[in-house]
Amino acid sequence: MFLTIPTILTWARIVAIPLIVGLFYLPLEPAVANLVASVLFVVFAATDWLDGFLARKLNQTSAFGAFLDPVADKFLVCASLLVLVHLGRVDVFVALIIIGREIAISALREWMARIGASKSVAVHMLGKLKTTVQMLAIPLLLYDGRLFGVVDTALWGTALIWLAAVLTVWSMVYYLRRALPEIRARSL
Repeated sequence: MFLTIPTILTWARIVAIPLIVGLFYLPLEPAVANLVASVLFVVFAATDWLDGFLARKLNQTSAFGAFLDPVADKFLVCASLLVLVHLGRVDVFVALIIIGREIAISALREWMARIGASKSVAVHMLGKLKTTVQMLAIPLLLYDGRLFGVVDTALWGTALIWLAAVLTVWSMVYYLRRALPEIRARSL
């Protein structure tokens, strides 16, 4: 099912990328670009939950949707991190950890699926926690100001993105340890 409501929501996350990135190249006041980028990120990140909910509720799950959903998430997160690095709001080291892990685990999952062992690297709560922390940190860093005149989003966003980096490494180690028996068995 290529064009279902859940799949359209997933595609919307991919379409959001040039919108979010492009805001910082338009002749806008920085505060306006920050606010709009943050709101767009939150709205499109929320589609990650909504598309899965609707796919199950409307019985519109598909292999294509299952493939596209994590790809859209990774594109949105990675593009946003690159913007934040460019703006000097995220350390390159943090971005490399997060982006590198996404590439490595995606490759691991593809390989494990090819050998029929995909269940050993199925999504775990640790990976979901990592994603949640990223999805909280990124809009705070995009906003880069005082929310409601009180919350220092740069401070909280920086703390959360470093926490996300720690969770990223932890989840990668978890998935690699789960895959290690299969890797060893195939290497002999």
